[in-house]
Amino acid sequence: MKDILHILRLIWRKQRTSLIRGTALAVAVVAMGVALLGLSGWFITAAGAAGLAGIGIAFNVFQPSAGVRLLALGRTAARYGERLLTHDATLKSLTDIRVGLLRGVLALPFQTLSRLRGAETMNRLVADVDALDGIALRLFIPAVAAVVVYVATFALLAWLTDPILAAWIVLSFTVGVGIVLAWTARHAKAPSRRAEKALQAFRIRVIDLLRVRDDLVVYGRLPDQAAAVDTAETRMRENLDATDRLERRAGLLLALTATISAGTALWLGSALAARGTITPAQAALGFFATLALTETVQPLRRGLADLGRMLDAARRVRRLLPEDEGQPVPAQPHAAPRPVPTAPALDLAHILYRHPGAERPVLDDFTLSVAPGETVALAGASGRGKSTALGLAAGLIRPDAGQVLLGGRPLSDIPEPALRAEITYLPQRSALLGHSFFEMLALADPSLTEDRALTVLEAVALSSTVAGRGGLHAPLSENGAGLSGGEQRRLAVARALVRRPRVLLLDEPTEGLDRPTAQRVLAGIRETLPKAAILTASHRKAEQDWADRLIRMR
Repeated sequence: MKDILHILRLIWRKQRTSLIRGTALAVAVVAMGVALLGLSGWFITAAGAAGLAGIGIAFNVFQPSAGVRLLALGRTAARYGERLLTHDATLKSLTDIRVGLLRGVLALPFQTLSRLRGAETMNRLVADVDALDGIALRLFIPAVAAVVVYVATFALLAWLTDPILAAWIVLSFTVGVGIVLAWTARHAKAPSRRAEKALQAFRIRVIDLLRVRDDLVVYGRLPDQAAAVDTAETRMRENLDATDRLERRAGLLLALTATISAGTALWLGSALAARGTITPAQAALGFFATLALTETVQPLRRGLADLGRMLDAARRVRRLLPEDEGQPVPAQPHAAPRPVPTAPALDLAHILYRHPGAERPVLDDFTLSVAPGETVALAGASGRGKSTALGLAAGLIRPDAGQVLLGGRPLSDIPEPALRAEITYLPQRSALLGHSFFEMLALADPSLTEDRALTVLEAVALSSTVAGRGGLHAPLSENGAGLSGGEQRRLAVARALVRRPRVLLLDEPTEGLDRPTAQRVLAGIRETLPKAAILTASHRKAEQDWADRLIRMR
């Protein structure tokens, strides 16, 4: 529960005023509901008793009926205000948590971040944050409202009826409800967790089916994938049905608890009325007030049925949230130190780096300098540290020993925005965002012009492709679907060139291209960035021949 309490503190900290007002209105809604049903029962019983006694003409029906109308209208207005305030506060606080989650994901180690599946990770984050809305709306606020209403109900019934009757009503109801809710929370964790996992598996399979449906059709695997989606949906529905059955059982037990409590309250009230301690109308007031108390537990029933889902979501979200979430973000220095004119553009000095959990370092006393306008290629078998060296040079991972210098300045001394303005890293896997060629390129530079975009596309041998598809603003599918692998790779290279960095880091930039096209693209890169220092990791001879200097990683 500590993870749920942590999320609740975040929500409370960000939207304290709205939640206080919303909780007060929630208390008012439940209190008015109890008062409305209790007053109505008292009114009907008292009016009937007055008629039987022959004094009905003297009975004042106007004040109780006015009270019923007031409570009914007030309850409606309070309910509207409560929903407006609490939902608005919850949605705003969850928006802040989403931003914090993205900050936390970006702060993950580069190796972890590079292994994440974009669609799966985003789906998981969205679902987890969505699950957290029940913490405030279906657990905290209803629990606070219920406690306040129980205390107020006891005080009012003790004053209006009899302390013994009031104590029995509140104690019998709260003890019975507490037992049922504890049973629900205990038995709901596993089913709700399984239901959430099944729901995520179903969503992921549907997304996979939609994203690669063309390939599945070509290879004749569409029926198999469709069958897998059907299986996941069946499993999801079975688990959701199990959760719903548990909630219905909890509802039945709560209804039995309320019936027993109300029935015994009616019996006790009748006994007190027969002894002359209270009137029959007062006995009816206690009975109907007990029935009205059931409204306090309906939101809690739904919230506890989803408890396992919320617990898992809160644990994952808390693990990813930055430790300083909710605290003011310290201001970053605005000015970066100037480059040293005589220093290399990029300098890796005596680098030692060991992957987390590895016994041996992948780089040990590794030293490399790249001058402005120079191209250096790193060659060697997979696992020798080529991509690791690029990650270190980009500042995405930190060395265990040694120093990385950019223009003679340690990377740690350069603010993140200034660092990304000077250095660009193109990894092996690149996502293409946008609905057209121009949008995908403009992501690197919002001030990009069409002439500049066409120049860069010409440099990477994509001009004919763009013209054949209708120009810069021709619509493209998600992540460049419909383009060949080589065309997608060249478009990613073009986006890197748009940034005009002082240092360009490339990880197998011409993978998937034939040799003539690769040579043309490599020549275009250097022509576009004649003064940039370029460091590339490569298996291909075309890239190694293109470089001014070749370093073999052993």
